[in-house]
Amino acid sequence: MMDSNLLYLTQTDVKAVNLSMAEIIEAVEKGFYELGEARVEMPPKPGIHPGEGGANFIHAMPAYIPAMNVAGMKWVSGYPGNMQKGLPYITGLLLLNDPETGIPISVMDCTWITGMRTAAASAVSAKYLARPDSETIGILACGVQGMTNLEAMNVLFPLKKVKAYDRSPEQAAKLVDYARNTLGLEAEIVAEPKQAVTGCDIIVTSGPILKTPHATIKGGWMDEGAFASLVDFDSFWSREALAEADLWTTDHLGQYDYYKDVNGYFQNCPRVDAELGALVTGKAKGRTNDAQKTFAANLGIAIDDMAVAPLIMQRARDKGIGTELSLY
Repeated sequence: MMDSNLLYLTQTDVKAVNLSMAEIIEAVEKGFYELGEARVEMPPKPGIHPGEGGANFIHAMPAYIPAMNVAGMKWVSGYPGNMQKGLPYITGLLLLNDPETGIPISVMDCTWITGMRTAAASAVSAKYLARPDSETIGILACGVQGMTNLEAMNVLFPLKKVKAYDRSPEQAAKLVDYARNTLGLEAEIVAEPKQAVTGCDIIVTSGPILKTPHATIKGGWMDEGAFASLVDFDSFWSREALAEADLWTTDHLGQYDYYKDVNGYFQNCPRVDAELGALVTGKAKGRTNDAQKTFAANLGIAIDDMAVAPLIMQRARDKGIGTELSLY
């Protein structure tokens, strides 16, 4: 008879498993390969938006990846105002089911996973869209996603220099300290957003997702040959800057179109040239020359989480981490 226990993992437990960014990138890329081969079941994520202004969200994100023997769902929220309350912007839970029986087998905090897998997807996009010799990275908004995207890009690229911009000097200082003392990179805080764009091989914008972009980044700021990961959708970018894109990609066209047509995001953005799964499988071309300006407008989709969560669950069981809860 099947074990009726469910493994519960707190955020502390999830971190204690000690899954590396390199392992997460590898798992996420495998997930996108399966997606590119049309071997994934993943409906567009439905969401609710409590409060006024539409900036808050709570999303349900289910997915099934047969080749990775994983089925489950993430229930995740993003509340920009939490930062002023001393609370995290992203919170939620991730539930795994046994694909053979449907029985829940694990529930875990999803905050750490979300931060890491989002950055891993950025890095997978960069693998196909950025120049392999990219050395200088600009980070605009230096919170959790700024930190994890820097960590992920450092796994795949020979980074040497970091330019950090944030309206909060404390946030920028934390990222610079991490870059210098943990990653061993040259790093500086820049006073103006343009300084974290111009002269950079890789650009990451990682602020809150806004339906109405503040459009800080202007046309002409981005160098030829640079790659941009838009973790905040298009929030940081003016339409003039986006019009300079030679390649505009996303992680899932169906969900991108849903966000655009139903929810009102990505208005007047370039036409999508390729999905990330098609880049990974070789069904679509990524960067073809060193002059192209390339963009990844990834949404953050459920296969990212489902590719990583089983590794965390199995390693937690192997290490005796977590709490076993009875289902019956």
